[in-house]
Amino acid sequence: MLRILLIAPIGSGTSASNVIGGSKVTAVQLIHELERRSFEVNVVDTSGSATNLAPWKVQAFRLARFLRLVWGVVKNIRHAQVVFLVIAPYSATVVASTVWTICKIARRPMVLSFSGSGLSVVYRRYGVLARWLADRTWMRCALVYVETQQTYRDFSDRTNLRWLPNTRNVDPPTADRREKPSVGECKRESIGMKKISKLLFLSRLHIDKGLAEALEGCRHLPEGCHLQVFGPRMTDTDLSLFAGHPRATYGGILDPHEVPRVLRAHDLLLFPSYRDWEGYPGVIIEAFQCGLPVVAAKWGGVAELVEHEENGLLVEPRSAIAVKSAIERLMKDPSLYQRLCKGAKRRGEDFRGTDWYGRLASDLRDLCGM
Repeated sequence: MLRILLIAPIGSGTSASNVIGGSKVTAVQLIHELERRSFEVNVVDTSGSATNLAPWKVQAFRLARFLRLVWGVVKNIRHAQVVFLVIAPYSATVVASTVWTICKIARRPMVLSFSGSGLSVVYRRYGVLARWLADRTWMRCALVYVETQQTYRDFSDRTNLRWLPNTRNVDPPTADRREKPSVGECKRESIGMKKISKLLFLSRLHIDKGLAEALEGCRHLPEGCHLQVFGPRMTDTDLSLFAGHPRATYGGILDPHEVPRVLRAHDLLLFPSYRDWEGYPGVIIEAFQCGLPVVAAKWGGVAELVEHEENGLLVEPRSAIAVKSAIERLMKDPSLYQRLCKGAKRRGEDFRGTDWYGRLASDLRDLCGM
């Protein structure tokens, strides 16, 4: 049995400094997939975010979390055969180089997995010293996994890099899992004329996740259309955007286990995010696996994941008008909508975890000569 020391955010529950996000869902899935392949996984939890803390607490919080991480690695590394660090690119300079040094001293191979699409940007912005440090520490890990194809291409000269996209394993929708449709809905679906009325926005409510654009884009849609918003409120969230909104309501934080059910109850996912270093959002993959197309901003890794007019529509970032136009286009063109639904199901199957984690498990066994 191969013993893995996994350093990743897996904390449960929510608080001001610990909110639900895709990185936690992915980390928990990683543990499950490794354990079902007979790996022994010991975890150093890096959960927590300084996002919702008062400014004067931010630095103290980050320092305490870093020290807990270092202590967790030092304490547990002797029991591990491989150290596996899951991290965002902007944390690599300090965290990844520190963990790499500990692994070097302990003579343990280190595997690094970057979330999002920002590694290329971070690396290009490095000064001479920071790049020298990166090239002689964490960029020399036994294996470095990146989430997007563009990042993989940007480092094509590195033989230790692998492409490992975000994955999900949502059961495809079946008739018994859906609410019984009305007679009118049955007639529409029988002739390919499904009415688009239930819209969904599901994400952390950062301003650059496109919440304002989604709300404004839905404000003047026809009566009967409704946008349901779910996600943890962040410090830059302005909930006054919902005040008096004729077509939208905020439903609070959604438990990850409830996400598939909610996706299946809606017609279209809105994801007009223009957040820096957006990768392959798990909620889009889950939506695809439920046969739900997406209207998304042409931005970051999303533009790789969503194929325009095949499984969704890509729109200009920061444009409520573009969001509204895309929704209206699908309302007026039911044949296009049905095609996108079918394309979403096909695309979702590309990102099921079984094959991808099988490759990861094979890489780890080869690394340890097993």
